Amino acid sequence: MMPNASDGTTFSEFVLDQRLARAHGLLVDPRRTGRSISTIAFEAGFGDLSYFNRAFRRRYNATPSDIRIAPRRF
Repeated sequence: MMPNASDGTTFSEFVLDQRLARAHGLLVDPRRTGRSISTIAFEAGFGDLSYFNRAFRRRYNATPSDIRIAPRRF
């Protein structure tokens, strides 16, 4: 789904949301447990680890480490 003027989402917000969702998915993927959080952030399109951590915490109200260690639901 692409952003549009009627829902008030800017392109930058849309891209950020997509990158955060990708990072979240990679963090909870059991096949990716060997990858560092910084590697996952870069794979999701973030070039600045500090910015990734701040944006992730704002979006999910948890750190990437918190999400990674949370119990998995199958």
